[in-house]
Amino acid sequence: MTNHQEPRVLIIDDSPVDRLMLSQVLQKEGFTVFTAVNGADGLAKARQEPVDVILLDVMMPDESGFETCSKLKRDMRTNSTPVIFLSASDDTQSRIAGLTGGGVDYIIKPFERKEVLARIRIHIRIRRAFQALIEQQQAQLRQLQNAQQAILVKPEDVPEVRFGVDYRPLHEAGGDFYDVIVMGDGIHGIFSADIAGHDLGAAFITSALKALLRQNFNSLYTPVETMTLMNGVLHPMFSDGAVLSACCARLNKRTNRLVFVSAGHPPILHLKGGRAVVPIAAEGDLLGAFEMPQFDSVEVPVAPGDRLFFFSDGLIEAVRGKPVTRSVGLQNLIQTIVQFADLPLTEMVRAVSFAISGEEDSALDDILLLGVEV
Repeated sequence: MTNHQEPRVLIIDDSPVDRLMLSQVLQKEGFTVFTAVNGADGLAKARQEPVDVILLDVMMPDESGFETCSKLKRDMRTNSTPVIFLSASDDTQSRIAGLTGGGVDYIIKPFERKEVLARIRIHIRIRRAFQALIEQQQAQLRQLQNAQQAILVKPEDVPEVRFGVDYRPLHEAGGDFYDVIVMGDGIHGIFSADIAGHDLGAAFITSALKALLRQNFNSLYTPVETMTLMNGVLHPMFSDGAVLSACCARLNKRTNRLVFVSAGHPPILHLKGGRAVVPIAAEGDLLGAFEMPQFDSVEVPVAPGDRLFFFSDGLIEAVRGKPVTRSVGLQNLIQTIVQFADLPLTEMVRAVSFAISGEEDSALDDILLLGVEV
């Protein structure tokens, strides 16, 4: 949708008489008019001057209107602009070719002034209403994205836990979720999840997860019990087949022990002594998939200065926008962690994440990397 209130029309017609007549009719009614003498000229002007509708002559030298329309519809800058064909031919096959080739209407020459104005106005109103709906939905998604970001904990929110995070949702409604919880003096809980899908449903589930996690992830329950309790709530809610992978870890700095439980989630990576990276994996069913799931608990020793990395599969299923196998992606992540191991934690997390995923427009999935220092 253009930023101009007055309707803007591009006329592509090799006939000077038709261009002049249409221009005069439209300008008298308050339209801003641009003209082009052939398909190539029209395509260039359509890219340069955003308009509300294009009037396109069918019979032109060098390139027919049908060919020009095809090019307009293949171009991201012009493919949403409605095209109304103009033709002296009233045969059914031409009309069908125009309407199936990307046109929204077909006007026969010679023109009747009131008919031309009525059809143009109708299609501009339809387009503007459609664009207004898109903008409204985008605004709602931005609000939803802001709400999602607001419930995600930041390092400054819990200074007791030394952690850094890079979370970049692929769409406004992201499907990844994480949380860091202080359970007691030197005892911290870390949770990461990846919800199937990236639609509004996934966004609402993240809000529910936040509340559910805070109710059930504390010193009263082991990580296995936390996962089991959460599954008991989520399974009846996921009647449509939705599931989520997740991992739950309890880090006790007083005993230097880590307890880890996975629900179909990638392993966490344990950076020991600044150089050696050891994957910590555990077997477990996806959350919400079964009424009585099975979860295994893994306990490992940790030492001050060690770093633990939690991530979603978006970080190991592609490298700079190119899909890779999970095994290759995991090895690449391990090597990249070692490469940036000397950096402070927050800088290291972002360096690792961007080294693998590249710029935001190259990512194929939500990107989540959370690093915690013991």
